[in-house]
Amino acid sequence: MSLLNSLPENSGIIICGHGSRAKIAEEEFSLLAAGLRARFPSLEVEYGFLEYSSPNIHMALDRLISKGITNIYAVPGMLFSATHAQNDIPSVLTTYMQKNPALTIKYGKELGLHDEMIMAFQHRIMEAVDLTEMPKPGDLYDTMLVVVGRGTSVAQANAEVSKLTRIVAENMGFGWCETVYSGVTFPSVGRGLEMALKLGFKKIVVAPYFLFSGKLIGRIHGYIDKVSADHPGVSFHVADYLRDQSHVINTFVERIEETVSQPAVNDGLMEKFQARLAAGEVTVHHHHAEFQPKVESDLKAHSHDHDHSHGHSHQKDAGHSHSGHGHTHAPYRHIAHPHGPRTMIDENVCCCFMGQFPQAVVEEERALRLASGKSVVDQTPQCKVK
Repeated sequence: MSLLNSLPENSGIIICGHGSRAKIAEEEFSLLAAGLRARFPSLEVEYGFLEYSSPNIHMALDRLISKGITNIYAVPGMLFSATHAQNDIPSVLTTYMQKNPALTIKYGKELGLHDEMIMAFQHRIMEAVDLTEMPKPGDLYDTMLVVVGRGTSVAQANAEVSKLTRIVAENMGFGWCETVYSGVTFPSVGRGLEMALKLGFKKIVVAPYFLFSGKLIGRIHGYIDKVSADHPGVSFHVADYLRDQSHVINTFVERIEETVSQPAVNDGLMEKFQARLAAGEVTVHHHHAEFQPKVESDLKAHSHDHDHSHGHSHQKDAGHSHSGHGHTHAPYRHIAHPHGPRTMIDENVCCCFMGQFPQAVVEEERALRLASGKSVVDQTPQCKVK
């Protein structure tokens, strides 16, 4: 029997997500909480978002308190531990605990490369190639696996995606494997697929390692459609994203059980955040893109297609800052990498994404495209302000 079945009545769970302007992403994230409620009907389970989406994390915590919950177990609804899981969610939880001293919140781990997550991912890949059981050695030697990660400025999180690619490629016996990223780092999806095609494989499985849908999934499909049209002799098979697949729910259950049973450790996400906070390395801050239930018109959020620490504007020369937050972030140091995010310049990405690039990089990329015979059209949409 799960440890969660024996929690005291004053205990509750919150899954903390990033948030999205895509309604489908909100709906699919809510299925994670629904999956936990279905398994533990007597347990109070809520979910909340850092940015854009309702309910925000404060609203979800308010709901738990209104039900008499004073002991909360929070877990990041995120695949890997990057800035949001390491700093942003702990900051929100710390702020809330300061305002509610009678409340206890214990913060757990990201989903990570748990065995159940690897099985969930492999299941999606098997669906893409119409397999009902794990392939035998030799079945997929003629097939290349391309895993698409989110991409972040945190090298360790990017490395975890590459590690996942290798594990799955060996488990399933692919002929070759590559890792690409949908934003921030390199190689980008479009450039990575172009490079991968040079190896000559006629069957390619593209597998996005994402929890739910949104603009990035749509963009990934757009790149695949474009490359596929240019290479009619290659068969592309696109795996579905994870959603509330049973193995994903299993992972959440285990992460919450770990949070309940294990004592606070120095290398936990909240403990590391508290140590950085005490050392003055980070500050407790408010997200200006956080969903505001009362005056939604005042929400200064804008649509992002890139990794960032919070909702914010980007300065071309000095990274980006948050007025009133008391902290700044340097730009990604490989922003000008020839196979990285610069390859998405003018490809209908938002103005705040474009704002990360020094103008010299934008002009250089456009010049390279013109020199190769490609047309150059500034397709930078203006960010929506609500």
